[in-house]
Amino acid sequence: MIEYLSGKLASLTAANAVVDCGGVGYLLEISLTTYSAIQTKTEVRLWVHEVIREDAYQLYGFYSTAERDMFRLLLGVNGVGAATARMMLSSLSVDEMTNAIAAQDDKMLKQVKGVGAKTAQRIVLELKDKVSGTGYANVPSAPVSHNKEEALSALVMLGFPKAAADKVLQSLDASLTVEELIKQALQKL
Repeated sequence: MIEYLSGKLASLTAANAVVDCGGVGYLLEISLTTYSAIQTKTEVRLWVHEVIREDAYQLYGFYSTAERDMFRLLLGVNGVGAATARMMLSSLSVDEMTNAIAAQDDKMLKQVKGVGAKTAQRIVLELKDKVSGTGYANVPSAPVSHNKEEALSALVMLGFPKAAADKVLQSLDASLTVEELIKQALQKL
């Protein structure tokens, strides 16, 4: 198992990062939280979760172990796959998710695209005992200064139709950071 990858950040989008480790580029799927934390860096260390299937070998990268741990907890819930877990970590911070689960606030979890009422209730039911007292906290984030075009690109990479994402982004304040634009757009899509 790969625990983490350290190296030069060779390429970065809102959905993927390529880390050059000794001349080998590893493609990692990332959340918006991780994207915000590493976008100004040239050297990174990303904590890894591997998914090995018959037809694919995927790596998911996280800026903090707390984010990776939450990702793994979410994968343990029936009906939550890697795409949904990544979308949740892109929409809510680890602290927000931990607090929502501990407070049994399934309404907050339902705001995430792809999470319905039953899935949100299942997440709360299965994880409330696991997150209480875990101390998940403070996933660092870096300040960002980008525009709506980057937010649109990120939303399209996450699988949203370009026209719908563009329409939502046009209704948002242009002075927001890319991460804020994407988070607000995710709540409206």
